Amino acid sequence: MILFIKLLLAHLLGDFIWQPNSWVADKEVKKHKSVFLYLHIVLHGLLAALLVWKINFIPYAVLIAVTHGIIDLIKLNFQQPKTKRSWFIADQIAHILILIGIVLLYENKGIIYFWQDNEFWILLTGILFVTKPSSIIIKTIISIWSPENENTHADNSLANAGNYIGILERLFVFCFILTGHFEAIGFLLAAKSIFRFGDLKEAKDRKLTEYVLIGTLISFGIAIISGLVVQALILQSF
Repeated sequence: MILFIKLLLAHLLGDFIWQPNSWVADKEVKKHKSVFLYLHIVLHGLLAALLVWKINFIPYAVLIAVTHGIIDLIKLNFQQPKTKRSWFIADQIAHILILIGIVLLYENKGIIYFWQDNEFWILLTGILFVTKPSSIIIKTIISIWSPENENTHADNSLANAGNYIGILERLFVFCFILTGHFEAIGFLLAAKSIFRFGDLKEAKDRKLTEYVLIGTLISFGIAIISGLVVQALILQSF
């Protein structure tokens, strides 16, 4: 794990802290002809080698640099102004997966390491469950109620904002349960209530208030139960 943390730190330093906006702009214009692209690649290799500080890791640091350059080149050549966000996310996920692969390769652990790790599968299933599947379950449950003012207020909100907020709040609650910080759930619920109070007050619709309250309680309930179940399963797997 410490090896992955060091490589992740090297990635954060190279991709965000020590990469000026002028480098990014030059790479987007000149692509593979940009000198800063190759400086960026070398920087990632050097950072990985320096932070790990082991001679036998140098070939792996070179591999990190090369794969980082390939991923960046793919992004630079295929991204469009409208797809920059999607390519940025895909780019970062690819880099993280490469780092995980390097760690497994260096530690002589293949992908079978994860396949045989019961804790990994339990945790992964729990995390995925509290995201999109839970959103669909909650939407299905509360679909029998449809306040008249819901559509009016939806026009003034960001697209799918409610869905993303629900996913994030469940992930927070899920993490709080696993780390034993139950009090943080109360603070999160209170914070959401404060931000929601203004909208519900302006709406002056009791049905809408009840609709939001039911959805919130179901969302928190699913996250809490999921966290407790995952916690119990992990303890049993030892």
